[in-house]
Amino acid sequence: MQKVKFIDLFAGLGGIRLGFEKSFQDLGFETECVMTSEIKPYAVETLSKNFNHDYFVGDIFQVDNKQIPDFDFLLGGFPCQPFSAGGKRQGFVDTRGTLFFEIERILRDKKPYGFILENVEGLVKHDLENKNDEIGRTLSTILYKLENELGYEVSWEVLDSIDFGLPQSRKRIFIVGTKDKKPNLKTEAKSFKSLKTILENGLETMNTDLTKKLLSHFEIEDLYGKSIKDKRGGNNNIHSWDIGIKGEVSDEQIILLNKLFKERRKKHWAEKIGIDWMDGMPLNLEQISTFYHSQNLEEMLNDLVEKGYLRFEHPKKLVREITENGEKKYRDYDTTKPKGYNIVTGKLSFEINKILDPNDIAPTLVATDVSRLAVPDNGGLRRLTIREGLRLFGYPEWYEIPVKETEAFDLLGNTVAVPVVEHVAKEVAEIYESKLVYSTVKETPVCS
Repeated sequence: MQKVKFIDLFAGLGGIRLGFEKSFQDLGFETECVMTSEIKPYAVETLSKNFNHDYFVGDIFQVDNKQIPDFDFLLGGFPCQPFSAGGKRQGFVDTRGTLFFEIERILRDKKPYGFILENVEGLVKHDLENKNDEIGRTLSTILYKLENELGYEVSWEVLDSIDFGLPQSRKRIFIVGTKDKKPNLKTEAKSFKSLKTILENGLETMNTDLTKKLLSHFEIEDLYGKSIKDKRGGNNNIHSWDIGIKGEVSDEQIILLNKLFKERRKKHWAEKIGIDWMDGMPLNLEQISTFYHSQNLEEMLNDLVEKGYLRFEHPKKLVREITENGEKKYRDYDTTKPKGYNIVTGKLSFEINKILDPNDIAPTLVATDVSRLAVPDNGGLRRLTIREGLRLFGYPEWYEIPVKETEAFDLLGNTVAVPVVEHVAKEVAEIYESKLVYSTVKETPVCS
């Protein structure tokens, strides 16, 4: 059995490794991870629980090339960092000091057969020079280094996990190369599944002030797909005043808040106030009375300030300050302008900020929000479980995350969709297999 050796950089939960190993093992290869790099202690603990490891390293910046065993493939879901531009006249920016440079220098020294790299979709247009360009200078730099300097046949593609049978839309760029042939990363397969296919049932629900208020104002089905925040509006958003989180308000006050919520963003108010437009400006009593008529208007507004739904504040002016590093822009209160009433915005600091719809898909899970997603169960609401999170990324049922919940959700928010990696790795495995078959045929002596 042919053995394929690989290294796993920025390993996280090891999702790229899982997809890579499955695709190669399906073709009859034996796989061996000869080095894993990961700096988070709780990620290392999780990797040790689920895989056999002999050689862990921490910060890849501190690892010398001589410390790295020989290998056939490099795997890396490297974090995206802005590349430092050495000057607009240069054809390509310098990659030194970035995490991609660590990949570059290892590939240059070790010369493996291929690699699979993964990153956020935003890498495609990062540092865009012209708005009509297909890709930005950052990705151009990466491709130039891999193809022109390191001699790989490279393909890249943005793939969405929803097309691979996962009930989550998660678009990620995969950059893949081999020494012989450009991998074909495109897929025609579409396999939609709803969230309910991965949900557990009959678990304990939450019994908090927030969930009580939500369920007292809405039927459980009416909460499906709703976000809970005051920064934006729309039919799929519940505001704090809709459920009286900061104190009960009248129906008239709800109508007032909803009107003020939209009006304060209109650009003509900036001209009337005498400031540069910003997304959400305080409006004074006279201005509000032009679109909301009530004898009790001032009384209602002051009550909403007292309860914390509104803030009575000066408008903010745009300040431009010249510094050693160029012009700095920021907002500061303009005390020469009269105070007005403004919505207290931002995501609410509560245990839930979105309720998922079992008949739909999950949004792209990110580390900052994944622990505050809720799902319906037993007529109530509960948090998304770690097992459900793993299923949303296509991890096998035997996989365990043995760390505390906050750490587990951090790892989940930064991981990859395993079935997508399997698709990518399958193409690479087939190219590698063809290379081995060709080499064997070429070396076999012809009998006379």
